[in-house]
Amino acid sequence: MTDEVANHTLELLRRIDEKLDRLSDQVRENRERLGHLEELYLSLSRRVDRIDDRLDRIEKRLDLHEVR
Repeated sequence: MTDEVANHTLELLRRIDEKLDRLSDQVRENRERLGHLEELYLSLSRRVDRIDDRLDRIEKRLDLHEVR
């Protein structure tokens, strides 16, 4: 009887260990994907800033003023 309990406990621990390994892999993958998204966001943000600066220079050159 105690061997059955020990074997059952070991099997449960093995399953838990496998699930933790899969979860760890998923967390690692999500971190990598998030890192890529952050890089893309920064790149787009820089581009928008440059476009905004260029637009400001064009408006100044053409002596355009915003009407609000």
